[in-house]
Amino acid sequence: QVQLVESGGGLVQAGGSLGLSCAASGSSFSINVMGWYRQAPGKQRELVATITKGGSTNYADSVKGRFTISRDIAKNTVSLQMTSLKPEDTAVYYCNVNYRFMGDYWGQGTQVTVSS
Repeated sequence: QVQLVESGGGLVQAGGSLGLSCAASGSSFSINVMGWYRQAPGKQRELVATITKGGSTNYADSVKGRFTISRDIAKNTVSLQMTSLKPEDTAVYYCNVNYRFMGDYWGQGTQVTVSS
């Protein structure tokens, strides 16, 4: 059974930094894409950043230049390094992994709160 476990969320002041990590386990199939999404209260879940098996990245305009996504395919982990955090970044951040022959799986989410 696939399990995605996020870690690293918490409370940080505006302008600060925070790192998130996600460890995937329980699947013998290859990973196509890994990514981070977030959902703020009253809003729909939105893409933050994705990274392919080959290392190609994509970022939401709102986080470009501030967030960096990385992955270790061999270890089935994906990380998100967040800097220059803004109150608007406050949300629950979800890890997403797309497996070959299996589709998408989601973590339970980790809260990131940025205070002003």
